[in-house]
Amino acid sequence: MVNRCAWVSEEEIYKAYHDHEWGVPVRDDQKLFEMLILEGAQAGLSWITILKRRENYREAFDQFNVQKVAAYGEDKIQELLMNEGIIRNKLKVRGTVKNAKAFLNIQEEFGSFSSYIWAFTENTPILNNWKSIEEVPAETELSKKISKDLKKRGFTFVGPVIMYSFLQAVGIVNDHTTDCFRHPNAMEKAEHDVD
Repeated sequence: MVNRCAWVSEEEIYKAYHDHEWGVPVRDDQKLFEMLILEGAQAGLSWITILKRRENYREAFDQFNVQKVAAYGEDKIQELLMNEGIIRNKLKVRGTVKNAKAFLNIQEEFGSFSSYIWAFTENTPILNNWKSIEEVPAETELSKKISKDLKKRGFTFVGPVIMYSFLQAVGIVNDHTTDCFRHPNAMEKAEHDVD
């Protein structure tokens, strides 16, 4: 039996997300934008709620094409607020458009959002060695620093807790617990056992 992080339920969609995405370094701006928006949409809800609606979000927000989202006008916003496939929260929907505009500004200034966000860790993922889910923090000094900077740049739904979830999701921080098969030490051991 495969040992996973304790937060993963038995639902296949959750297991697949944990096994193939969570904690894997992402450097593609479109994927980073998608995760930033989905993590913000999660605020006050469970991740599985968003995960199950992910395809709806992709469809509703033009596959997270940041230029298109930044150009959404009031008609499109009203259309999104009628879309039952996503979380129809006015602040979150309007926040997505606001964040897209701020995201474009960062791309312009730094060449890419990836260059901007990865610079906080000098382009290197942070590997933690938490033994259990109880040890994993909800926020860190790093997530507070990034949150503060993003807010200054006009982003919304980017508080320190949301940002820490984002950092975990896109692999800037690897928080697979040491007993999980996706923790690098466990993966190294498995490869060694095969040899």
